[in-house]
Order: sequence, then structure tokens, then C-alpha cells
Amino acid sequence: MDILLAFIFGGAYGGVLHYLMPGRTSRGSAVAPVLGGVLGGVVWMALTWAGLTTLDPWLWILSIAVPAVVVPAVLAILTRVRANHDARERLRLKIS
Repeated sequence: MDILLAFIFGGAYGGVLHYLMPGRTSRGSAVAPVLGGVLGGVVWMALTWAGLTTLDPWLWILSIAVPAVVVPAVLAILTRVRANHDARERLRLKIS
């Protein structure tokens, strides 16, 4: 049941990042929270399969830190890719 905390922390962090990072109009509102929640849960699952228990601090640290590092990077990349794609489409369609 403690894996729910990893999902909640990751999802909450992703939700906050959705509003704090620029370009949120070019992303779906659920992308960041879902990505954060999934990352938190997958890290937790992988570490418990590796033998860590809830008494190990690395389980908690990594399940919170990985979404905190990966989600902003993915959102920045998605925003940049979407802006470039939109610019190319504007040129192709001759829209100013």
C-alpha cells in the first residue's frame, strides 16, 4: 500500500510542474501529473523487486527524486518539440 505514496507524490509534483513550467498551453493538462505518478510508481516497484523494503531510505528518496528530475526535463523537451512542430506547420500552411 505504500506504493500509493509514490504515485501521489509523483502526481502532485507533476501537477505543480505543469503550472510552473512555461508552455503549458501546448501540453495536455494531464501529461505532467500522469508522468510523475507513473515514474514514482515504476521506481518504487523496481526497487522493491530489487529487494529494498519500506525501511530503506533509498526507496523513498529515489521514488520522489526520479520524478523531480525526469518530469521537468520531459516537459521542457515536449514544449520545445511542440513549438518547433507548430512553427513548421505555420510555414507549410503559409499562416503568419
